Amino acid sequence: MKEAPVGSLQKVPTHLNELSETLLENVREGHDVKSLQKQLAALTLNELSSNLTTDAHRYSFWTNIYNAYIISILREHPEYYDDKDDFFTRAQIPIAGETISFDKIEHGILRKSQWKLGLGYFRKWFPDAFERQMRVQTRDYRIHFALNCGAKDCPPVAIYTPDKVDEQFDKGSEAYLSSTSKIESSSKKVAVTPLFSWFRGDFGGKSGTKEILKKHGLIKSNQAVKLDYLDYDWTLKIDNFVDL
Repeated sequence: MKEAPVGSLQKVPTHLNELSETLLENVREGHDVKSLQKQLAALTLNELSSNLTTDAHRYSFWTNIYNAYIISILREHPEYYDDKDDFFTRAQIPIAGETISFDKIEHGILRKSQWKLGLGYFRKWFPDAFERQMRVQTRDYRIHFALNCGAKDCPPVAIYTPDKVDEQFDKGSEAYLSSTSKIESSSKKVAVTPLFSWFRGDFGGKSGTKEILKKHGLIKSNQAVKLDYLDYDWTLKIDNFVDL
């Protein structure tokens, strides 16, 4: 690890979103982030809830936390990716007196207590108190184009801020979909990321997926197309960053 710039880790954030941004920035630059991680672990639930008061705060904070820990853990232990199910379900992120998993952040907090295998149509029956207190109020399909799971086909990592997260989600979604979608105009087919299939309910099914593709200019508004789903490249790739 490179030594962080003088004072960068000692700075006391005025808001927890700033802490998540500082964490991810230091991860991106290859600095040691143990003191920042200790700050997160020492937080209280009341500090979290009193800071993360809107969905803009929650989406930007938890996306930064998720991406920062994916990168920092896999840099140190790439072998963890050999068993992906264990990696994502294992409780290994200490925050506010809890130790939580990547699945807890993704499916519990950022997808509002969705069952991981429910295709976006079925909620968890009994989410715990931490999840109920931390989760977003409104589901936003664009989160799927912001979370980086460590694989080659994952969206690149950006640092999200509450005042710009809506615009950043739009830019990130358009860039990711433009780079991954394959359009065959002659056969009227479009092959898209399998995220649209794995979480189809989040996108409104096939009809909703087509509306999203139209919104981002990938198919014409009056164009009838057939959807196909691409394979996902799970090759480990953890240094994929972008500015949005």
